[in-house]
Amino acid sequence: MTVLKAEDMMCDHCVERIKNGLEDEGLQVEVDLSEKTVSIDGDDKDVEKAKDILGDLGFFAEEI
Repeated sequence: MTVLKAEDMMCDHCVERIKNGLEDEGLQVEVDLSEKTVSIDGDDKDVEKAKDILGDLGFFAEEI
């Protein structure tokens, strides 16, 4: 599991947008608002795809 930090995540609406955006693309994720993290269950290709989707949604994410 790869963990991404998304500092721009501020509220439950952000969590919902992120979760829906990633799951709609077939990715398995866990989103934690308190830690501002997105955990991706997949390979490097899935992580890069998740980063691209998060960017399109307006969230900068980096691996931690």
